[in-house]
Amino acid sequence: MATGNHRGARLGQHFLTARWAAVALARAASVREGETIIEIGPGKGALTRELLATTSPIIAIEKDLALVEKLHETFALEISNGQLRIIAGDVRDCMIENEHIKNYILGNYVVAANIPYYITGEIIRQFLTATTQPRAMALLIQKEVAQRITSKKESILSLSVKAYGTPKIIEKVSRKSFSPAPSVDSAILLIEKISRDFFADVDEERFFAVVHAGFASKRKFLANNLAVNFNKTKVERALVIAHIDQKERAENVSLVQWKLLTQTLIGMTPS
Repeated sequence: MATGNHRGARLGQHFLTARWAAVALARAASVREGETIIEIGPGKGALTRELLATTSPIIAIEKDLALVEKLHETFALEISNGQLRIIAGDVRDCMIENEHIKNYILGNYVVAANIPYYITGEIIRQFLTATTQPRAMALLIQKEVAQRITSKKESILSLSVKAYGTPKIIEKVSRKSFSPAPSVDSAILLIEKISRDFFADVDEERFFAVVHAGFASKRKFLANNLAVNFNKTKVERALVIAHIDQKERAENVSLVQWKLLTQTLIGMTPS
């Protein structure tokens, strides 16, 4: 199972050797009856083996063709009886709306994965913004990134996750749990209650445009960043409505306040 912002030997793979971590990740996904599991980067199958214990159908997407061949040998029985399907390819090219994958999903689905660090944000965004969202995502990612996502100090990444679901750290996993060991520790991040309910009264695209504008320069106050793209008087009014100090920085503004800012700046009536 590969991880890391380094794909060692050929692809900087760091295989999970601590079974307890694979068990914890599979348990965190809390797969329900009738759901399909999408596993990203099964590698040698450490997590796959634990997910198979749920008896739910699994779609495993693996980029490394040598590992794909090995997975077919290791899980020949599960593949033959239809519980496991291996898809060779990069998950970033395998969108959930793709008929090749969509046709195999029964009802809801959850994502369980040990994600390469360098594409963590990209993969999370891919699934959270998909037309058909997962019910939950259980991910083994870099500990620092997991902490940033769950922190009260906001970032574009944390807001991009919290707008769609509720993230929490389940377990911290030492670098010693992998072979070869990566240079950083990992953590199991669970994102649950995934939906688009937050965007019922604010435009999704415009919301993130405001967030990106607000974080344009970390050295500047939020008001100054927003004033680059919006009328200064309107920005001042929006800050008052959202109960944000004129000298506040973007990282200290909550998700709800960002919604109020967006609603005021784009002319919607805050709810």
